[in-house]
Amino acid sequence: VGPKKEVAECKEKFASSVDPTVSQTFMLDRVFNPEGKSLPPMRGFKYSSWSPLGCDANGRCLLAALTMDNRLTIHANLNRLQWVQLVDLTEIYGERLYEASYKLSKADTPRGELGDFSEFQRRHSMQTPVRMEWSGICTTQQVKHNNECRDVGSVLLAVLFENSNIAVWQFQLPFLGKESITSCNTIESGINSPSVLSWWEYEHNNRKMSGLIVGSAFGPVKILPVNLKAVKGYFTLRQPVVLWQEMDQLPVHSIKCIPLYHPYQKCSCSLVVAARGAYVFWCLLLISKAGLNVHNSHVTGLHSLPIVSMTADKQNGTVYTCSSDGKVRQLIPIFTDVALKFEHQLIKLSEVFGSVRTHGIAVSPCGAYLAVITTEGMTNGLHPVNKNYQVQFVTLKTFEEAAAQLLESSVQNLFRQVDLTDLVRWKILKDKHIPQFLQEALDKKIESCGSTYFWRFKLFLLRILYQSMQKAPSEIMWRPSHEDAKILISDSPGMGSTEDDQEEGTSKRASKQSLCDTGKGMDIDDTADDSLPQSSDIGGREPMEEKLLEIQAQIEAVEMHLTREHMKRVLGEVYLHTWITENTSIPTRGVCDFLMSDDGYDDRTAQVLIGHILKKMNKQTFPEHCSLCKEILPFTDRKQAVCSNGHIWLRCFLTYQSCQSLVYRRCLLHDSIARHPTPEDPEWIKRLLQGPCTFCDSPVF
Repeated sequence: VGPKKEVAECKEKFASSVDPTVSQTFMLDRVFNPEGKSLPPMRGFKYSSWSPLGCDANGRCLLAALTMDNRLTIHANLNRLQWVQLVDLTEIYGERLYEASYKLSKADTPRGELGDFSEFQRRHSMQTPVRMEWSGICTTQQVKHNNECRDVGSVLLAVLFENSNIAVWQFQLPFLGKESITSCNTIESGINSPSVLSWWEYEHNNRKMSGLIVGSAFGPVKILPVNLKAVKGYFTLRQPVVLWQEMDQLPVHSIKCIPLYHPYQKCSCSLVVAARGAYVFWCLLLISKAGLNVHNSHVTGLHSLPIVSMTADKQNGTVYTCSSDGKVRQLIPIFTDVALKFEHQLIKLSEVFGSVRTHGIAVSPCGAYLAVITTEGMTNGLHPVNKNYQVQFVTLKTFEEAAAQLLESSVQNLFRQVDLTDLVRWKILKDKHIPQFLQEALDKKIESCGSTYFWRFKLFLLRILYQSMQKAPSEIMWRPSHEDAKILISDSPGMGSTEDDQEEGTSKRASKQSLCDTGKGMDIDDTADDSLPQSSDIGGREPMEEKLLEIQAQIEAVEMHLTREHMKRVLGEVYLHTWITENTSIPTRGVCDFLMSDDGYDDRTAQVLIGHILKKMNKQTFPEHCSLCKEILPFTDRKQAVCSNGHIWLRCFLTYQSCQSLVYRRCLLHDSIARHPTPEDPEWIKRLLQGPCTFCDSPVF
């Protein structure tokens, strides 16, 4: 808010002021006085917000975190299990305001000096964030040196401040740090005592519109236009739209915006829901020939206490709310001729977890789980002495629903649907077989379209089946002493405990409850020993070793198919981007020979492509050489290269080059390894190296 020396003098002046309205306000306000003397230290986080997938260097999410001492920072998971702070937005925004003499525009009249307490308050309030939210990924056009235009991805972060201003940061993707900040614009919202913020994104006739929904602690809610300059295909509102204007003293706690399709109006629409006290305010917005139509109302009778958390499943529009007494409400929107109505049902967590207090809820990306933060509730009318916070997971879908959604998915990426695949994995681990209906449906999908997504899904199922049939080791070295438990309440109760490749060093405790059977009671089938019974009868099942070998053979066959499909893609890139194949470092001849080495592999597309490439190579081989002994590295294995002197180099699964360095990347599930891009690599090789794992769709670290 000013030079350090001047700020220190002002703080001392205000603290010792004879006017109690100044001294007491200053001493009790933790924004002015973060150290607080005898007050508890300001540790922890006020709020956090996840960006969409695809924003960091690994194609994953960024995390915007607001600390208790009002510092806004952005973090990224650049290495496995390691979070790094990329930028401190509070510091950058403060520097911008200092350079502009704490004026938002040049037309602003100069304010008072820092020694004036009202000016001291104003400078703090214009830099104290209340909430921040990410927009969806949008496309901007960048002009290159040769006057060509290329599309560059960007994302916006809106930051709401105490003084009702909103700073909209624009970041170029992938976000790497301060150098990725494109611009920062400040909007005056005009809302008194702002409390919450959310992006309004609406698509109409292939036109994307955007705005910012702002809620007040006094009750009003409105949408503000956001002018996105140089953003391809984006539009905004001409003027603010007031969704609720009554100053009824019901603070807006949370706002969610859900894109839906109106079955009667035959057009897309936008549902805005806001938690206000113990009620849910909803507003349906749709664009027609007459303009923007707004329908709004409140849903009452949901909770006897104020709503402490609200989340929404954007797949089907279902809204979940919870109050601190352990009650969760599920609200399902049902369209009518004019607007919509809500059907709601009560989910009593006390029937599942006992007496609990709830502090927050969140739904997983594909709607498979509801995560609930709980502490112990009252026992015999007494509050617990200590609070133990736990995250409980409640299943919202059955195994059949999750499998059907995976088979009909438009995303076609297993990593982005990891909550659905977790339900499927749990079922296979528990039953130790792949259900017949899923196997048949998957085989039909593979025969009809042949997409590699369904082959990866098949590989996932086979790997989990193989894992379920292995004997559990007598001692698991990495697991802590307590056991993990997943509890399913259904017609066929059971529990399966599993080790996941993604879990390292820590263990998560999760309780899963199927909502459709909450009234049936809880039966926990303790199967901590996963060892399988040995089949000893003469006419019984085949020996387990033969079954495991059969599954292993199927896994290798599917992996080989996925490898060949990716090799075809790599060879296609080589053919398109190289005039003389000597210019590429990819072992083209080795990949071609590997593809054609199997007599049983009859792919006309691959044969034609290889024929064109070999014609271009003109009998040249351009082999790779070992960096230690300069011997030729033959291409005999897709996973590693071994020279004649026995030096072994792992192969990159994205380009099939040998990784002849001490540093390389691995996929999240440790399926495969990949090399780092080098400055000498052409753009098309760098693009190949940005791809996910060809076996599990996981990002590469």
